[in-house]
Amino acid sequence: MKITKEEILYVAQLARLELDAVAIEKFVDQIGTVLDYVDQLKGVDTEGVRPTSHAISRTNAFREDEQSSHLDPDAVLTNAPEKENGSFIVPKVVG
Repeated sequence: MKITKEEILYVAQLARLELDAVAIEKFVDQIGTVLDYVDQLKGVDTEGVRPTSHAISRTNAFREDEQSSHLDPDAVLTNAPEKENGSFIVPKVVG
């Protein structure tokens, strides 16, 4: 499929882009190549092929929400470099 300079300029205007003559010629060639490839894909027989949203099968990797007991505060703070009154001591990061 051939795309014209006028169509490139129209799309550039819609996108508020300023293109010089060299860029316009480059886009005519590049977008023309992409459109030719899309035309090739239109010729592929897809009868009986189910539509897909991903190239590979995907499943939800999240686990079910289950209620459980909380961690023991003393066990959580066991390896803390600094602790005070049951809390972690961390460096100040806000000015």
